[in-house]
Amino acid sequence: MEKDILEKEIAGFIGRLLRDQFGRGPGGVHCTLSGLFLTVHLTSFLSPMEKSLIERKQDIFVHKTRDLLMEKIINEIKSFTELTLKKEIRDFYYDWNLHLRSGMFLMVLPSSLQNDTAIPPYRNKEKVHHEIIEVSEEAQKTPQKTESILLNKRQLMIVRSGILVSIEKELISLGFDETLIIAKRSLEKRLLDEHRKNFEAYLHSEITDFFVGWDFKKDISYTLFIMNPDRNGT
Repeated sequence: MEKDILEKEIAGFIGRLLRDQFGRGPGGVHCTLSGLFLTVHLTSFLSPMEKSLIERKQDIFVHKTRDLLMEKIINEIKSFTELTLKKEIRDFYYDWNLHLRSGMFLMVLPSSLQNDTAIPPYRNKEKVHHEIIEVSEEAQKTPQKTESILLNKRQLMIVRSGILVSIEKELISLGFDETLIIAKRSLEKRLLDEHRKNFEAYLHSEITDFFVGWDFKKDISYTLFIMNPDRNGT
């Protein structure tokens, strides 16, 4: 089956599932299958009640409610995607940008960056890596490894490994994963926004949105840039 047909089937299923579970579906569901990644970008996804909470600066309650609902549907999304692609989904991550009414699901297929020969190169890759390493150093420490993949002209995936510091590992061992995610999400997104202009200059594209996700057990971080190549960030 053609890739675009698979993407549309998965996007359609996720849109219906979110509408059933959240009471209101996203305005847009954009699915991208590239190499070992499947990304799902959600737009115009915010209920009136969530909007009211955000206006009262109660974002944390929206995140907690969505976390509970996501626990119910992650396996459904993975099962449908595996059936459609006829491939195993190794890992699943999600993130929200509530003030932009957007969201991201990231599914990782069982492969390796080194073995994926279909990864297209992109200009200024080294400069992008240098910039994301600076972000890491400001937030915690230099990553042991940094990789990036241009999934298409509108999406850049950055993968960092070996970024957790000792205090974070201790918090994880004590069961404070949720608290750590909340803190890291806020800190990293603020730092990414501060470095946005540099990233845009290197990528020759406006960055309209970005998402983050972590696997604490594997000590891996995923960052997804959503770009508008028709509007030069410089």
